[in-house]
Amino acid sequence: MKNQELREKDQLVLAAAVELYLKTGLPVSSGAIHQKKVLTDSPATIRNILVRLGERGYLSQPHASSGRIPTDRGLRFYVNSLLAGVPLTFDRINLFAEDLSLGGSDLPGLLHQASRVLADQSDSLGFVIQPRISRIHFRHIRFIQIAAGKVMIILMTPFQLVLTEIVPTDTTFDQVELDRASQYINASFSGRTLSQVRDCVLEELGKSTSKFERALSRLTSLLKASIQQDDMEDPIIVQGASRLIGKFEKADLPRLKMLFQNIEEKASLAKLLSEFIALDRVKVLIGSESNMPEISDCALVLSHYGDRTQVLGSLGIIGPKRIPYDKIIPLVDNVAQKISRTISGASS
Repeated sequence: MKNQELREKDQLVLAAAVELYLKTGLPVSSGAIHQKKVLTDSPATIRNILVRLGERGYLSQPHASSGRIPTDRGLRFYVNSLLAGVPLTFDRINLFAEDLSLGGSDLPGLLHQASRVLADQSDSLGFVIQPRISRIHFRHIRFIQIAAGKVMIILMTPFQLVLTEIVPTDTTFDQVELDRASQYINASFSGRTLSQVRDCVLEELGKSTSKFERALSRLTSLLKASIQQDDMEDPIIVQGASRLIGKFEKADLPRLKMLFQNIEEKASLAKLLSEFIALDRVKVLIGSESNMPEISDCALVLSHYGDRTQVLGSLGIIGPKRIPYDKIIPLVDNVAQKISRTISGASS
């Protein structure tokens, strides 16, 4: 990685210090870096470079007589060098590729498999944000009255994925009315999302004559109910919590408790992750970069997945900052790509 602030020797020493720390978890000495033979210089010269890197905020020294450990800035330098380098591959992806299959067009099942694979292969916490049904482009939709005040939405995507959701409604519908609503939406709005349909129907309601006003008003009520229900439900699948707990000292447990409380509530974590849903193919947040105090001692590696028409959600891992980034980054990238290919190929 090119970095105008650091000379080539500084970059080599910093990379070596980070790699040794990630491997051992211990402060790194100039002698240990010298043994790696990244430079032909003496340990004294390497020590001077370590001091300079510390002054610039890339390394810290827990004690005056100890070695150095990378700061969040030092880890960021290392991660950026990975992301800017030759595309990484995860050799073991083929070992579990068969686990990420879309049996019976079951998208929720596929996403649960993905979170398990992420947790198992990273030995950390794996998460997947499920797509919100109101934001998915649909090919066909149907509403079915299943009980008083409850309507089931069956949505088929352009790639033959089928999603269902039960929504409570204050308005009472009969099945004939719901069938008409389904026919109207399929004929007029196929290829759009329920959120877009709601906006269009609201606009039509403002222009409608008395003949259609009641029908449109009731359809709007149904669409609002489905979207409100969708926004209330938490879409995060999390697996591997015990793995994450096992990687922290007892002193960190109160902060971890805050993290799992947050995951249980899931609102702020989902908001954080959704902000990165359509950015870089792989995004890495280290420590304080997440702006969430409860995971300031953690790293997040995330990516997004979707079909050929839209981004549907994000996935990744949460682990300690001392994770093997060179393995975790391609793991997350490959799982996201595998899910995207599986979803897009569901109709083939």
